[in-house]
Amino acid sequence: MDLQALKNKYDIIGNDPALNEALETAVKFAPTGLSVLILGESGVGKENVARIIHQFSPRRQGNFFVVNCGALPKELVNSELFGHVKGSFTGAVDNRKGYFEEADGGTLFLDEIAELPLESQALLLRVLQSGEYRKVGSNKVEHTDVRVVAATNVHLYEAVKRGKFREDLYFRLSAAQIRIPPLRDRKSDIYLLFRKFTSDFSEVNGMCKISLKPDAIRLLEEYRWPGNIRQLQGFTQSLTAQLSVKVTPTLQRIELSAQDLRPFMPREEGEPIPMLYEGPQTQGSAFNQDERQAIFKAIFDLKQEVDALKARIDRRELPAPPQPAMQEEAEWQGDGEFDDSAPIVHVQAMQEPQDHSLSVRRTEEDLIRQALQKHHGNRKKAAEELGMSERTLYRKLPPEYRKK
Repeated sequence: MDLQALKNKYDIIGNDPALNEALETAVKFAPTGLSVLILGESGVGKENVARIIHQFSPRRQGNFFVVNCGALPKELVNSELFGHVKGSFTGAVDNRKGYFEEADGGTLFLDEIAELPLESQALLLRVLQSGEYRKVGSNKVEHTDVRVVAATNVHLYEAVKRGKFREDLYFRLSAAQIRIPPLRDRKSDIYLLFRKFTSDFSEVNGMCKISLKPDAIRLLEEYRWPGNIRQLQGFTQSLTAQLSVKVTPTLQRIELSAQDLRPFMPREEGEPIPMLYEGPQTQGSAFNQDERQAIFKAIFDLKQEVDALKARIDRRELPAPPQPAMQEEAEWQGDGEFDDSAPIVHVQAMQEPQDHSLSVRRTEEDLIRQALQKHHGNRKKAAEELGMSERTLYRKLPPEYRKK
């Protein structure tokens, strides 16, 4: 079977030289009885390579079991791998076969092998060397004929140096290695995978396929894809679900530019699923009351520092500060609403110079606007939420709240 036929059979997309080398090596190792260690980050497709080794080996008619070592409860690892006898521990109500017995004559794929406890590693080494093991709670030596293909996303020799992995097991496994490159090193394959995923998802759901313009392809390739193929698949399916529409006789495909794609790209590494872009949020809408008060205070502190600095630069005196809060509040105690008929009083001390605090004033107005909207125009409640007096709120009202 040639390389492209192999890729088609196992649904492997890509033409990267390092990927091709990994597949060719897997086919070469397959007919032998060697234990194989597959190295690569999470999501690069290590299980597919293990299946290729099994299918091209004399054991293809036997069982192929996948065991995620990281998902096994530590107290039950040995029981899962080697089985147990009735009464060997609490809950062992009957004899149970382990994976090594079930996979006899076939292949056992041990994913995340670095997660095995040291005790289990010693037992695994014995199986690899002699085919012998004992069930938990039994003194009887059992025999099995199982080929082990292991995989890990960690640097195993570093784990050996830290005492987390047995050196003898490492050397036993590492004689036959296959390294699968991460997606960030296969940039030319990224768009091929994207097209495959959007095509499959669209066909199942009767939607238009998504294609990308050259600038959008570059944007896709520039991202590191820390979750590799698994992350790209989830991203593509979510993107298609959000932006595509049902197929019609006149509409089969939707093309996106970089500007269209950018809002949906993952914002940081490890975020595999794109979030629906809803445009910029109004300032202050995502904050609770305490956070708004803290922001408002920080804005005023900053404004005062800027005023003081400008006064020193201009060699002029600052205007007199506003009256103390206690005197301000005394005039506005009670439950009555502010009198809209009263004239607006502009206090010189609170005016922002246009040349340095326009953004500060806009931020203040946004905070006030949000508070007023939340309390349906009730200025007293808005002032309480913002931690200011009602008089201060009134003179800083946004234009649309001032009486003409």
